[in-house]
This record gives sequence, C-alpha cells and structure tokens, in this order.
Amino acid sequence: MSGGNLHPGLNLGDHHGKAHSGAEAVVFGFWIFLMSDVVIFGLVFASYLTAANPMGMAGGTGPAEAFDLGSVFAQTVILLASSLTFGFATLALRHEDGRRAIARWLAVSLFLGLGFLTLEMRDFAHMIEVGAVPQRSGYWSAFWGLVPLHGLHLAAGCLWIVVMLAQMATLGLVPAVKTRLLRLGLFWHCLDLIWVAVFSIVYLGGLMP
Repeated sequence: MSGGNLHPGLNLGDHHGKAHSGAEAVVFGFWIFLMSDVVIFGLVFASYLTAANPMGMAGGTGPAEAFDLGSVFAQTVILLASSLTFGFATLALRHEDGRRAIARWLAVSLFLGLGFLTLEMRDFAHMIEVGAVPQRSGYWSAFWGLVPLHGLHLAAGCLWIVVMLAQMATLGLVPAVKTRLLRLGLFWHCLDLIWVAVFSIVYLGGLMP
C-alpha cells in the first residue's frame, strides 16, 4: 500500500484502485463525525453519572428491580459477535472474495444486530412494567436518555446494512460502495465500544452495592 493513502481503519490496498486512493479523505471526514458522536455520548454519560445515586432515584424503583443482567450479558455477547462478523465482511472486501462472501457476513451481522435490539426492547418493556420510566426519577430520566440513544444508533446501523446490501446487488462493488462499507464498519465497531461502556457503567455499575 502506498503510504500517502493510509488512513485509520482497514486499508483496502493499491489493488483496489480508486477505492483505496480516494478513501483517505472520506474516511477522515467520517472519523470527525464519529468523534462528534462520541462527544454527545460522553455528555449523556456525564448526565447519567450525575444522577446515579440514591437521591437521583428518589426512593423509587432501582436497578436491582429493573435490570436483567442475564439478558444484558447476552446482548453484549451478541453485539461483540456482530463486530467479529462485520470484521470478516471487511476482510472479504479487502481480499476481493466476491459479493456473496461480503453479503453473507453482512447478513449475519444484521441478524445479530436485530437480535440485540429484540432483547433490548424486551428489557425496556419489563422496565416500564416495574415503573422504571423516565418521569419516575432523575436516574431513570438519565438512563432513558442514554441507553435507547445507543439502540437508535444501532437501528440506524442495521438500516445502513440493508441499504448496502441493496447497493451491492444493484451497483456492484464500485469504489463508492467499497468506501461506504469501510465507513459503515467504523460506525458499527464504534457502537460496540460504546456498548461496552454502557454495560460496564450503567448495568454492572448500577447493580453494585
């Protein structure tokens, strides 16, 4: 690979022609977007940490009554597995294994992402049943501002995968489609990292005595 066209993340290599040589600028711009998104999550995390105390819960339902740690652990495993399968998709792209191989790994990642969202929606329904709703306390208001925000991002990522599968089927692996797949990969892996923080700070931290 030519050193002048390297960028953070997976580099396709000179054999991809324009998809490699033209990726530096668009991927750099997408990194700026991701960092701005991380800043937003950082602010929401800060709001959550401010309210994560007995006073913030206002004597109402606490995490012990509302959280299902087994379900959240399963969601974490599913999302980390989706990051692995998405990595296989980008490696298939880099090594030119063909549209079928790339589409297969993208479809598996999509399936895992939807599985994560299904479990998360079930957990949200349980929280509502036990009274852990945003208007109950400052704590739950901060929780509902943080965790569903990640879920919305993941839903957008799932929709993005569907769009990319459609573009691969209609346009083929043209340079624009390849660079979009690179950016989607960065977005997907970033959401996994944010979820690790959510799992550690919100769920594990919330259940600590």
